[in-house]
Amino acid sequence: MAKRWFLRLAMVPLLVAATVSARPADPGSISTTDLRDWLGFIASDELQGRQVFTEGLGLAAEYIAEHLAEWHVTPMGDNGSYFQTVKVLGVRTTSRASVTIEVNGERRTFKDGEGVTFPKKMGSAQRISGKEVVFVGYGLQLPAAGLDDYADVHAGGKVVVFLGQGPDVEDLSFRLLNARPRLALQKGAAATIAPLSTRPVTPRLGAAGGDNGDFTTTERYDVPIPPSVTATDDFYEFLFSGSGVTYADLKQKASRKEPLPHFALSSVKLTINVDADYAIVRTRLTRNVVGSVAGTDPALKDTYVAFGAHYDHIGYLEGSDAGRGVALFSTSCPGQARDTPRPGDVVNNGADDDGSGTVGVLALAKAFALGPKPKRSLLFVWHSGEEAGLYGSRYYVDHPIVPLERLSAQLNIDMIGRNRCDDPKQEDTVYLVGADRISSELHNLNEDANGTLAKPLDLNYDLNDPADPESIYTRSDHYSYAAKGVPIIFFTTGLHRDYHYVTDEVSKIDFAKLARVTGLVYATGLRVANLDHAPVRDNKGPRKGRGGHGRIGS
Repeated sequence: MAKRWFLRLAMVPLLVAATVSARPADPGSISTTDLRDWLGFIASDELQGRQVFTEGLGLAAEYIAEHLAEWHVTPMGDNGSYFQTVKVLGVRTTSRASVTIEVNGERRTFKDGEGVTFPKKMGSAQRISGKEVVFVGYGLQLPAAGLDDYADVHAGGKVVVFLGQGPDVEDLSFRLLNARPRLALQKGAAATIAPLSTRPVTPRLGAAGGDNGDFTTTERYDVPIPPSVTATDDFYEFLFSGSGVTYADLKQKASRKEPLPHFALSSVKLTINVDADYAIVRTRLTRNVVGSVAGTDPALKDTYVAFGAHYDHIGYLEGSDAGRGVALFSTSCPGQARDTPRPGDVVNNGADDDGSGTVGVLALAKAFALGPKPKRSLLFVWHSGEEAGLYGSRYYVDHPIVPLERLSAQLNIDMIGRNRCDDPKQEDTVYLVGADRISSELHNLNEDANGTLAKPLDLNYDLNDPADPESIYTRSDHYSYAAKGVPIIFFTTGLHRDYHYVTDEVSKIDFAKLARVTGLVYATGLRVANLDHAPVRDNKGPRKGRGGHGRIGS
């Protein structure tokens, strides 16, 4: 086996060595020939869909590393290699967590599993005394529908409570409903209490055999995590018993999707006790691929601009799973039908998802490695296991090779090789997500960089809207960095009929568009890398949403 592996890998650089050249480093240096050659291997049937924990993904990692070595990109992984080992742990939880409520002198304690449910990954032991408890109605922000349950509420440091499945408004998806605890925590809430139907789902290992435990994670779970608790009617009835507003009345209004009030539960004292033991019952390993190019400025070279993509995909069909991805695809592209696969085709090649991003970051590494260097250093990370639950990026931000405080920005690429829903009118369109949320300055730098391109792109912010039903902001590797406070921009050209299907093949990639979007990422990264300060983190949240365009403040 080892010899066969070596022989296959040894052939890899021979396929592409002829394409290596020291062309000038600018957006025009992104070669469609390179992109086509690299993607021809990354999305080939030989790699069997690059699913995490498979030989195909290992071959892809080695292929990327061979190119980085060819261009003398500095290895940043374990033991002088290009590979950062990612530990994927199956963990079993023994919980002693509880919530105690005091209302008008009466006290009740609800244990985990008895009136309240804590997530299995609840973090390290902590006690939160919620003297300030606030009810925020449905707990939603839907600007397009004129709904903002936080408009008159300051959530910072408080226990936030909400109810119901939301009002009857357009684009209210299950993703937005399930994201309500996360929204409250982003606004500084100390903890959230939600109906049972919005209980967060923790990804679990899907492989057959073995004990996967109660949750699967690559993140640290020995640190405090703000509690997101779900509760039964009995809990809610006691919680609201001293408020002057009955739970039965609120529940009835919510069932009719009527407006709900916002108010503080001033007569309530609430204590959340997080207490659990964890046992690792399974360990699996995968790898991020990491390299860097050093900057030239002595004062700035220890800071970085990070570029990222995920190089895994979803593998090959095993039985009747042809419907995989249909729900997301049909929501994004209503009325369209899947293409018919080639007879006998079972490999989900992932040419666009995220083969396009994988080769885009390869092109960026080559351009910066062989061309003039900017002031800051550049970090290139190909994340593993995004499709399984952001495994690689979540592991990286908890075990950073370059400390996160030294990252000026992270630019993430996922699916940039097609038009959204294959609409030819979108040939010039790229979707930007998250650019404005942490750093207004980063948003403007990207807008300015686009203006310098020979053929600027149409920068579309529809998917950055807080009411985006696909919740794109939270669904790719950039979110792992954003959750730690690193300014990010996510570049994508959107979903299409071949999303998560065997027909996502190289033959359908628009390489000219792939090169243009990669060129924009290059131009933006270069601006950040030559800036005399890190983009200011003003944390003003999303302001460019559906129909938005242009710089902030202009």
